[in-house]
Amino acid sequence: MNALPTLTQFRLEFPGNGLVHLVFDCPGRTMNVFSDAAIEELGTFAAWLADADVAGVLIRSGKANAFCAGADLTELGFAYDMIMAAPRRARFDLAFDHFFRLGHAMRKLETAGKPIAAAVAGIALGGGCELALAAHHRILVDDPRVAMGLPESLVGLLPGAGGTQRLPRLIGIEAALPILLNGVRLGGDRARDAGLVDRVCTAGDEIGFGEEWLLANAHAVQPWDRDDWRTQSSISVASTIAPVRARVLADTLGHYPAPLAILDCIEFGAPQSFDGAIRTEMSIFAHLIQREEARNMIQTLFLAKTDYERLKRAGMLPGFVAEVEAAARAALEAVGDDPTLGTAGFKQPGATPVRDRASVGYWIDTPDGAHARAVLDRIGAPLQAIAAGLSPDQRRLADYAVVSAIGYPSYLGGPFALAARSIASPGTQPIT
Repeated sequence: MNALPTLTQFRLEFPGNGLVHLVFDCPGRTMNVFSDAAIEELGTFAAWLADADVAGVLIRSGKANAFCAGADLTELGFAYDMIMAAPRRARFDLAFDHFFRLGHAMRKLETAGKPIAAAVAGIALGGGCELALAAHHRILVDDPRVAMGLPESLVGLLPGAGGTQRLPRLIGIEAALPILLNGVRLGGDRARDAGLVDRVCTAGDEIGFGEEWLLANAHAVQPWDRDDWRTQSSISVASTIAPVRARVLADTLGHYPAPLAILDCIEFGAPQSFDGAIRTEMSIFAHLIQREEARNMIQTLFLAKTDYERLKRAGMLPGFVAEVEAAARAALEAVGDDPTLGTAGFKQPGATPVRDRASVGYWIDTPDGAHARAVLDRIGAPLQAIAAGLSPDQRRLADYAVVSAIGYPSYLGGPFALAARSIASPGTQPIT
């Protein structure tokens, strides 16, 4: 056997039956995430596997509560800063090369010539779900706490490690859309009936069933790598996507580019070979990651929300949070039933979007944008005095409080995030 790879985020176990277990077990973390280190190690393992004297691989978690919770969003924020600090001409290549590493590693894994099975006994979200999809066989523990999903759109991103390509090829475009666009999670029989997993079992049986399948399927390949695989025609895919795109634009007025980018990935990727499709997906991701919406939503809906809920559970929410919430409610009431609130993305009674322009686009790129910004400034202005002495982390907490309390649009990050930057920021053009 060739020399074993050095791994810290994963470990290898050899049960003595010719198989190897790839155990995802990030040290010092309660959940597995795809950090830069984990991404590099998965690629290293995939390269090792191609020449390894093993009969197959069972991927499982060393954590009791999760298979993998997705990306390390803190590191993702650092990557965003790195990309946006570079000259504009260099940003696309930087983004593509940095983020394609995970998709490339998963592609090497599924084409290494060995059968791969995933035993999922905890939540598998985002990159964790994509890792399971890169296996040739998936076993899911039947437990209400165990589910698979691709929630990237909920923080302004898309599944960039092949998720927009594997899932539609596996279960069909129409069945894949709620998972990709709305972050729907599937577990138990629902996951099996949808075709997301091959087998559902009771806890403790997943390893045995996985090993049994591996030993019986020495020449497993993905459906899209078989000689008889036929891609869908571009006309057929476009006809499926068109009404969905219209609904997304009608619902969001283009405030949230991630769903549109996901539809682009499917429309332009599905008719291609898989290797071309994942590069198309990453090209779209490399543009999407440069927009501010994802940065704002990660800061507000993930990082700030996590802090808010932790402090609330401990009964330690700072007093300024309630003060900010009350001031934001009063400011919103003072604005009244202005339809521009709907144009800006508020989900409030009386906030009916303005829809009288010839074509729907990103609101900040339309004549309505200036008026909407003025209304948002009216809501944010009374809050600035409260925030004068707050740290950046405290302002982020206050932003989440306003987003959750009055429905302030999350794609803007909150009133303090909006006030801290110019509305004419890079990347305000549609990505389609």
